[in-house]
Amino acid sequence: MAGTPGQAVAPPITGIASMATRHLLSELAAAYQQRSGQRVVVESVGGVDAARRVESGDAFDFVVLAADAIDKLAAAGRVDPDTRIDIARSGVAIAVRAGAHSPDVGTEQAVRDAVLAARSVGYSTGPSGKHLARLFERWGIAEVIAPRIVEAPPGVPVASLVESGKVELGFQQLSELIHAPGIHVLATLPPAIQVVTIFAAAVCTASAREASVKAWLSFCAAPAVAAVKRRHGMEP
Repeated sequence: MAGTPGQAVAPPITGIASMATRHLLSELAAAYQQRSGQRVVVESVGGVDAARRVESGDAFDFVVLAADAIDKLAAAGRVDPDTRIDIARSGVAIAVRAGAHSPDVGTEQAVRDAVLAARSVGYSTGPSGKHLARLFERWGIAEVIAPRIVEAPPGVPVASLVESGKVELGFQQLSELIHAPGIHVLATLPPAIQVVTIFAAAVCTASAREASVKAWLSFCAAPAVAAVKRRHGMEP
């Protein structure tokens, strides 16, 4: 919605978010601008980097990260805890390179066997990676597979490592794998070992536009956009 001649156009609302919500927020921002005329610009980086930048005082209007990271930023005084709102839930999925052998991953034992058989196993520095590291410890295979673990640097999608052949078996949030080229998503983790990350948002204390930002975040959490979340591998 363009401004009429002589009408001031509001500056964009700016935010930072982890890569897991990149596609979702891009579509939601476009829909929100069409509906309200308010432009939203989101910078998507690794979750660790996003949290660090907000904590160091980078000027953003809002941040979207895993809920525990938002809570830490609130404790540090960098976001307003009263504005925290849950956006979406996301589970972890497993992928191989397109055209490669697809191992059975239908049960916890099958996933363990597939990990032990893989030449290389990749995961991220985010919540999914931490979960996998704990899982491998619990299975008693962490030391055995340690030389084959490839941890994607912050901001580097695991999918890109799978597609390039650097990683044979990749684990990451489904939302980060679902649209990636050159890979095949086998399945989400079986329920017995699945971990669901809640992605939340909050208004940064550096923002001077709390009302406008809260309206945008409310739109992101509204039931009306549930189908958009599912399209990007997430749940309301």
